[in-house]
Amino acid sequence: MLLSPRLLLGGQQGGDIPDITGNYQFLTAADTLAILEEEEKLKGYIDVLQGEDESDAILSYPITAGTRKGMQVDFRTGKIHQKYYRFSGKVERGAGRAENEPDFLRLVGGLEIVTVNGETGEESVQRPHVVFKSLGREKPSDE
Repeated sequence: MLLSPRLLLGGQQGGDIPDITGNYQFLTAADTLAILEEEEKLKGYIDVLQGEDESDAILSYPITAGTRKGMQVDFRTGKIHQKYYRFSGKVERGAGRAENEPDFLRLVGGLEIVTVNGETGEESVQRPHVVFKSLGREKPSDE
């Protein structure tokens, strides 16, 4: 019996994507979004490279709440220096042909960059539309 290419790919051509675990390029090439998906829950962090005038070289924002239901992905990070991130969007197939290739998966949607005024508690929100492309996965070793 011959199977169609769509069946051989597990229906992933625009359809079901079983797992989004991996590293993604965040806002710049030097920033990384790392996601671990476990039973519709997302864990991980965002590493953001800081400018030369900052005391920390990299700030690592932990994902404090995250879910994936079907193709919908939502997460929020912890706050560092009165700033945190919220994302809501969809997972899509990218241009990569295999899981270990860059741009195999994309997270496409709205990012909120929230800055909190330390004195008033008021939030200032930037809302860019973003596409986070996967960086490629390591192939699992046969143990």
